[in-house]
Amino acid sequence: MISISHISKAFPGVQALDDVSFDIQTGKVHGIVGENGAGKSTLIKILSGIYTEYQGEIIIDGEPVRFSSVHDAQNKGVTTIFQELTIVKGLSIAENIFLGREPAKTFGALNWEYMYDKSKEVMASLLEDSLDPRKKVENLSVASQQLIEICKAQMLKAKIMIMDEPTSSLTSNEVVNLFKLIHKLRNQGMTILYVSHKIEEIFEICDSITVFRDGRHIDTMEKDHTNSNEVISKMVGRSMDMLYPPRAVTKKDEKVLSVDNISRKDEYEEVSFDLYRGEIVGFAGLIGAGRTEVVKTLFGATQPDSGSFILNGKTIHSFLHPHYALSRGIAYLSEDRKGEGLMLDLSIRENMTISVLKKLSNWIFVDERKVTQRVEEFRKKLKIKMVDEDQSIENISGGNQQKVVVARLLLTEADIFIFDEPTRGIDVGAKYEIYKIMDDLTKAGKGIIFISSELPEVIGVSDRILCMREGKLVEEFTREDAHPEAIMKVLTGGEAS
Repeated sequence: MISISHISKAFPGVQALDDVSFDIQTGKVHGIVGENGAGKSTLIKILSGIYTEYQGEIIIDGEPVRFSSVHDAQNKGVTTIFQELTIVKGLSIAENIFLGREPAKTFGALNWEYMYDKSKEVMASLLEDSLDPRKKVENLSVASQQLIEICKAQMLKAKIMIMDEPTSSLTSNEVVNLFKLIHKLRNQGMTILYVSHKIEEIFEICDSITVFRDGRHIDTMEKDHTNSNEVISKMVGRSMDMLYPPRAVTKKDEKVLSVDNISRKDEYEEVSFDLYRGEIVGFAGLIGAGRTEVVKTLFGATQPDSGSFILNGKTIHSFLHPHYALSRGIAYLSEDRKGEGLMLDLSIRENMTISVLKKLSNWIFVDERKVTQRVEEFRKKLKIKMVDEDQSIENISGGNQQKVVVARLLLTEADIFIFDEPTRGIDVGAKYEIYKIMDDLTKAGKGIIFISSELPEVIGVSDRILCMREGKLVEEFTREDAHPEAIMKVLTGGEAS
């Protein structure tokens, strides 16, 4: 269906794609994997008609193509469902499905009846329970909004669908339903490019897998002829045992935090655990398991309905505000970098130091020299790529934005660090640096709570792993007993063998 031949694409100072060539078979689900910066997004944008200037040739269904726009790509049968959905929330389902292609009656009036009838028809062909096409999209779940995007592709009679991180905001049940729909589309003859950082999903849903690294095509393999370790090794260019720094820290006997039976309606129930100095406790769970909800309560962003904490020997029933938690030595890195972690209209300098201005002040005035010293210190330590400290945070890459947020956390010099998806948007080299920093923090006697959607990462980093399912802590694994199959079995409703 698609032949990609010698594709190269460069930006100032960056070779995003370097002589990439591979084929994608008709009517298959083709996985594309690689670390951030590997070239996946650039290729997607070329195939989607967003990037129109590049070297090389793309042949679709036997014919050379060079798209002039997204609309042109759609007209030639290629549609893309991006991680950030392109739904217009103020419009109805039908209006979104026909957006930009609204049918008109004589004298230009919209043919609403046709829009509603065709929307019902295409939804019925894909969904078990059809939705009312008059319903506003803003009232739908993320999963339903994603399904509307797929219905739009069906209306366009797409031959090729590109799905970019389609499960990043879905619950486990919604993922199951999406996979059923993907199988249905594949059986109808659609070719699907499935881009994901979740290796377990790639092996569950894809027929073949292409690996990118540093802008180059490394390999294309049939799923049945490879395994996750081989794919990851090709992605990062080194063996699995080099992904994580060795843990030589032994936890101390002192508890830095005890959580006693905290519950919050519709989020989590009777959660209890201890965190020791020098320890990394990892939380494993599928989307919707309640991990982030628990740690937000630990940071005072929400309050529990019941239960308590013991911090520094004192019982506390809730942290009333994040400032209260931070002042008592708890620092939190949010999984939602742009929504909760960054102030996009401020500079790198301001974003990095805003939590510690009191420490960087002389009386009531900020010591600009101290601020510059600390920003420069962490720019070097985390290898943050920026023009200068006054550059707008909005104008650096997502990975570098994440590094700024991590630097802000480290500047607090807290006793308890909560890292919620700290390596999201960071390349493999920077990930290793983050793991090393976490290891150094535990050497200094800090306690760390670590959350990641990547099960290999949780296993590779944590001393103990707490498994959450449907708002409850259901199992605990030591580092020695933590096997991916056993943990996944627990997370999906089974019992560890």
